[in-house]
Amino acid sequence: MIHHCGVGNHEPRGHAVNIGEPIRHRAAALRADRGALLWAVAVVAIYGGATLALASSATPRVDPAMHLAVNLAHGRLDVGLSPGTNDTVTTGGRTYQVVSPLPILPYLPFVPFRPLWPASRWIVSASLGILAAWLCLPLARRYGPPGRATYWLATLGAFGTLLFDQAIQGNFYFLAHVEAMLLTFVALIEWRGRRRPWVVGLALGVASLARPTVALAAIPFGLAFLMSGGPDRVWRFLRFAVPVGVTVAIAGLYNTLRFGSPLESGYGISTLGFTALAQRRTGGLFSLSYLSGNLQLLLAQGLDFRSRFPYLVPNNNGHSILLTSPALLIAVGAGIRRRTAQVLWASAFLVTVPLLFYYGGGGFITYGYRYFLDVVPFLLVLVAIAARIHFGALEKLLILLSVVFVGYGFVWLRFQ
Repeated sequence: MIHHCGVGNHEPRGHAVNIGEPIRHRAAALRADRGALLWAVAVVAIYGGATLALASSATPRVDPAMHLAVNLAHGRLDVGLSPGTNDTVTTGGRTYQVVSPLPILPYLPFVPFRPLWPASRWIVSASLGILAAWLCLPLARRYGPPGRATYWLATLGAFGTLLFDQAIQGNFYFLAHVEAMLLTFVALIEWRGRRRPWVVGLALGVASLARPTVALAAIPFGLAFLMSGGPDRVWRFLRFAVPVGVTVAIAGLYNTLRFGSPLESGYGISTLGFTALAQRRTGGLFSLSYLSGNLQLLLAQGLDFRSRFPYLVPNNNGHSILLTSPALLIAVGAGIRRRTAQVLWASAFLVTVPLLFYYGGGGFITYGYRYFLDVVPFLLVLVAIAARIHFGALEKLLILLSVVFVGYGFVWLRFQ
C-alpha cells in the first residue's frame, strides 16, 4: 500500500510537468500570433498610407490591365487600344498589350463595377503587396533565428526591398513583380514546412505566369526533389514537375492565342514609345552585348544630384542593388555547404542570367533594378540562413540602410 501510494504521489508531479509544457507552447504561440497581428497592422498602415499618398496626387485613369480584364470577361485577349500604343502588338486587326497573363486576373472582380475601374490599379497592387509583405514574417520565422532578429529580417523583405516600391504605384508592370514575389514566398515557406512537391511546383509555376524568369528556379528545386532519396523520389519529382509543366503550357497557349506561336511573347515585336529603348532592342531581346551595361547598372550605377528637392536623381534604366537593398549582401554568410543553400544559390544564379542579357536594363522606367526582384526572394532566405550563424550590429545597419534607400524611392515618386 505504501509503495502504491508512493507511485500515486509521483504520478501527479509527472502529470503536472506534461501539462505545463503544452501550456508554455500555447503561450509562446499566443505571443507569436500577437506579433503577427502587430506586423500585419504595420504592413497595412505603411503600404496603405504610401499608396494613398501616391494615388491622391495622380490623375485618375483606367489601367490597361483593367481594359484587358474587361475584354477577357467577354472572351477576348486584346486590349482595345489604338494601334501604335506603347508596348502593344497589332496583328489580325486586333491590338494586344504585351503583358504576362497573371497581372490581368486580379482585375476580373472589378469588371462589374465600372466606378471602381480607375481605383482598381491601386487596390490590386497594394492588396497583393500587403499580402507579400506580410509573408515576409513567416518566411523569416521558417529560415531565420528566433527572437527580435525575425522582425529585422521581415522588415528587410517588406520595407528594404523594391517590393514596397512596386506595390504602391498602381502599375500593372510592377504588379507582375509583386505577384511573382508573393508566390515565390509561398513556395519557399512550403519548402521549409511540409515540402509538398505539388505546392512548391504550383507556386513557382504560377509565379512564372507573372515573371517568366522565375520558371528557371524550378530546375534546382526539381533536382532537389529527385535527389532527395527514398523509393518515391521519382513520384515526388513528378508531383513537382506536373504543375510547373501545366503553367508553362498555359503561358504557351496564351502566346499562341495572341501571336500564333507558343514562343512569341510579343516583347520582341511590340511598339516602343521610347526611342532609346527601341534602338537598344535592335540587338535582340537577349544579347551578350548587354551584359557589361547591365552589370554596371546592377552593381555600380549611382544616383545623380540636382539643386532642388529631392536632390538625388535615380537613373531611369535602374541603379545598383547596393543603393536599394545592401542588406542582401548578408546572404554571403549562408555559405554553400547546406543543401538548401545550394538550391537557393542555384535558383538565384539561374534567374539572374537572363536578366543580365536582357535589353531592358533594370526595368525602364524604374527606381532601382526592379528586374532583380525575381531573384530577391531566394536571397532573402539566404540572408535569414546567414542570420542564424551571425546577426549583429553590422547586419542591423545594412537592414536600416536598405529601408532608408527604399524609402527614398517613395520620396522620389511623391515629390519628383
